[in-house]
Amino acid sequence: MKMTGAEMVVRTLEKNGVSVVFGYPGAANCPFIDKLSHSKIKHILSRNEQGACHMASGYARVTKQTGVCTATSGPGATNLLTGIATAYMDSVPLVAITGQVALPLVGKDAFQEVDITGASIPFTKHNYLVKDGMELQRIVDEAFFIAGTGRPGPVLIDIPVDIQKQEYDYPAEDKPVNIRGYKLIGKANEGQVRKVAETIRAAKQPVILAGGGVVNSDAVQELRKFVRMTQIPVVSTMTGIGVLPSDDDLYFGMIGSHGMKRANMVLNHSDLVLIMGARLGDRSIANAQRLEARTKLVHIDIDPAEIGKSVQPHIPVVGDVKDVLKQLLPQIEGYQAPGEWLDYVAKIKADWTVEEPHGDTGYVNPKYFMKRLSERVQSDAYVATEVGQNQIWATNHYIFKDPRHLITSAGFGTMGYGLPAAIGAACGTDKTVFAVMGDGSFQMDLPELGTMCQWGIPVKMVLFENKRLGMVHEHQFMHYNSNFQAVQLDGSPDFAKLAEAYGIPSATITENSQVDAGIDRLTAGKEPFLLIVSVDPFEPTGGALNESKFKKEAK
Repeated sequence: MKMTGAEMVVRTLEKNGVSVVFGYPGAANCPFIDKLSHSKIKHILSRNEQGACHMASGYARVTKQTGVCTATSGPGATNLLTGIATAYMDSVPLVAITGQVALPLVGKDAFQEVDITGASIPFTKHNYLVKDGMELQRIVDEAFFIAGTGRPGPVLIDIPVDIQKQEYDYPAEDKPVNIRGYKLIGKANEGQVRKVAETIRAAKQPVILAGGGVVNSDAVQELRKFVRMTQIPVVSTMTGIGVLPSDDDLYFGMIGSHGMKRANMVLNHSDLVLIMGARLGDRSIANAQRLEARTKLVHIDIDPAEIGKSVQPHIPVVGDVKDVLKQLLPQIEGYQAPGEWLDYVAKIKADWTVEEPHGDTGYVNPKYFMKRLSERVQSDAYVATEVGQNQIWATNHYIFKDPRHLITSAGFGTMGYGLPAAIGAACGTDKTVFAVMGDGSFQMDLPELGTMCQWGIPVKMVLFENKRLGMVHEHQFMHYNSNFQAVQLDGSPDFAKLAEAYGIPSATITENSQVDAGIDRLTAGKEPFLLIVSVDPFEPTGGALNESKFKKEAK
């Protein structure tokens, strides 16, 4: 069957189950956009290409499907790069389709030409510059296979505009994807798994450190079964939040520099750490050598490149976490963590679980707000965050019951991620989606309010307004002798009037006594809503940082 290259791409997207594409048009991807309009696939027009990429990421996280975004050549394509890198760092399956100048012009500095495949090599699983339209079906199929298998991640396909326009014979039969050199990880080595079981049985103070790999491997049920059987305490990285409910007796919170004090204490007092699907970046483990020296480490990961990169494990296990847990469960049957250890960690939890103050002070306590939000909404709601203090307040104080309900830029720390990610998430679920933002990060993506309004996407927005770049402000206090530079957000708009200009209703709260009523306003109805929450500029981020010193001395 004859069809244009653009039609071939659309046909193959449909075959791979794509129902929505997020993007922004330009001359070099117009043939694709045109053919997309004749398909059942919905095209959501963003207000910036980076926003489109973040939307695809949010959609992928909620649906467990590969997200798709598109942009034109040159500046359109380069605007995708931050979004692609964000997806790469958090192992989000993504296919980015970019237009390119006509093939004869490639390499000749044509208008809006850029080597986007070269630029994206460091943070894609793979990328393609299409040189033959007959290869389009194979390339698109491969892209989806690569993005969604093994350790998920982004793949970029760069398609010259002339190839999109030319006609080709669409292959009559599908061929199975067979990529030379790309092999999926099989069953973990039985000998290594046996060593893990023996090490667990000998441990006196074991702890599980769960990362995003547990979620990506769909291993949450296996992990919960393992925990119920063994009673081993659990801590997590940011992307592992939700593997156990946040209020579970055996869950102690997120580790790291902005994690929960109690989680770090449990980790630091353990004699065995079972690292499951976590890469252990510097914000999670500050001193890897000290951890290696005093604690036995078992590292289970589907990506062999992660094992030994940040910490040297005593027992490395290369394998899918879900499969490894299935192998491990029968071998540790009958084992339970020692009672003395469980009593000790229970005391840590009791000593380091503090009720957030919520008397009226002229500001709202954001930690109290996040806890109340989780208590007053359905547990199946999704929370997308920006990056900065708002992210830490949400991750540490919202009670997440399940994985995938926190949508955030954990690895790359991308400001401007939360709102478009929330929009993408809302396109993939009929559950409530919250966007938790700071007034700094919100001003990086506020044009996407137009996307929300154009498509009637009912995101519920929480804006913590402290008129500061709060985390940098705190950092300058702690490390630069309170020399607060380039952190005051003077000149910010009246956010209520800004929302009104987009036709979005809003409300503002300034006291803790107004929190419940504010949440009720926020969650009423099905339309978008902006709740502006006034926060003390010196409100500390919290977690493992010395927050009391900041709060007391900085004023």
